[in-house]
Amino acid sequence: METVIGFTAIAVALLIGLGALGVGIGMGLLGGRFLEGAARQPELAPMLQTKMFIVVALLDAVAMIGVGIGLFFAFANPFIAQLQNATAPAVGG
Repeated sequence: METVIGFTAIAVALLIGLGALGVGIGMGLLGGRFLEGAARQPELAPMLQTKMFIVVALLDAVAMIGVGIGLFFAFANPFIAQLQNATAPAVGG
């Protein structure tokens, strides 16, 4: 059972860490492209800014979903219950 808990902790760390890394890279690319677009055509900056904030919100949602799934596995791990059911002796047999 300790192995399942250990592997779950590693999986949660990878899930949250790689999700945050991906969102950080995505926001960096998005911000850079927004600045390029605003510098090329300043009259379109308000429209580009609105679209940029919508995409930033979607990127943040991806990170929050990853954190939620990670916390679910950390605190309500379904794999431990399955392991306990599989290794429990048969009762009333």
